[in-house]
Amino acid sequence: MTASSFVTSAGIEMPAVTADQMREVDRIAVEETGPNLYQMMENAGRNLAAMTIRILGTEWRGKRIVVLAGTGGNGGGGICGARHLANRGGDVLVVVSDATNLREVPAQQLATYRGTDGRVLGPDELGGLDPSLILDAVIGYSLSGPPGGPALHMIEWALGVEAPVVSLDVPSGIDSTTGGAPGTHVLAAQTMTLALPKTGLDALAPGDLWLSDIGIPAETYRRAGLVVPAGLFGDGFTVPIRAS
Repeated sequence: MTASSFVTSAGIEMPAVTADQMREVDRIAVEETGPNLYQMMENAGRNLAAMTIRILGTEWRGKRIVVLAGTGGNGGGGICGARHLANRGGDVLVVVSDATNLREVPAQQLATYRGTDGRVLGPDELGGLDPSLILDAVIGYSLSGPPGGPALHMIEWALGVEAPVVSLDVPSGIDSTTGGAPGTHVLAAQTMTLALPKTGLDALAPGDLWLSDIGIPAETYRRAGLVVPAGLFGDGFTVPIRAS
């Protein structure tokens, strides 16, 4: 299922974007207007950490959080979120699909995360883990086919444990434009999508939907041909949304 627009709990309507439109927004931000990729990833990760704390409640530090991270920007956002949780005393484990093949910015996120007390595991070390919550940051809007290899193993593991899943931007394995799934995919209890909702998020797999502000200014959207209302996030940085 696809949706052309979504609405916040305050009744503010916004456009939904395809993967190609989101790539163009990201390109304009990085090459023309800012914020740069480091800034957007930091904002995404911090908002993901704040949502995690809100979901788990006041006793969150006593609950194990497993972050599943891919090698691209989505994985970098998940690793960043893990750092903020670990910095606050959380029991955090980061599992990277291929730590030797991370892109530049996610690799920096992992290097910074290693300065915390959080642990890093490989996909082959998932067996026996009993998390209270899983943060899914394996594959974002750049899905190009059925998940395979370590990414598939991580998704299958998430499907096989009882812990709820919070997905970053898009549940891994779901096509962000169409809402379809070319292969195995995550079933999220909640999804925190970034900047603008994706057209394919009007489906069952994302669960409850939230929109996260990653600091993109109005001019970026104007250059991308998108009309985004002012005041979308109110006084906060993450708002609940639904298809309109």
